[in-house]
Amino acid sequence: MRIRLESVPVTDQDHALRFYTEKLGFVKKRDIPMGHGARFLTVVSPEEPDAAELMLEPNGEHPATKVYKQALHAEGIPVTAFQVDDCQAEYERLLALGVEFQGEPTDAGTAVMATLDDTCGNLIMIYEEKAVDSEPA
Repeated sequence: MRIRLESVPVTDQDHALRFYTEKLGFVKKRDIPMGHGARFLTVVSPEEPDAAELMLEPNGEHPATKVYKQALHAEGIPVTAFQVDDCQAEYERLLALGVEFQGEPTDAGTAVMATLDDTCGNLIMIYEEKAVDSEPA
């Protein structure tokens, strides 16, 4: 079993595509018309173009999805997370592009993390894994 596709619910696929490519730096991989204006639209990391794809799911206004997104956002819970090499540097890069964060990066011991608003109703966490010291007891 492998994870090859994850989705993020969005209301406007064109707006989401601009944010995820122009701000976050992903690249478009698939754009397949599905009828009624919806598309099977995915982005990938330019560093791993053949790894997992993120689908910009065109169901952001579906009643159940809307309630789900609003509840997660109100609780400050990210819908997904993206790993970065340097959380502080990525935070500063994205801030300079106008991306809004819930706060500054937080050191959680084994990771540094920050949560951003994707302008599509979702909170997204970026995180950097830190090396764990393995000192003898």
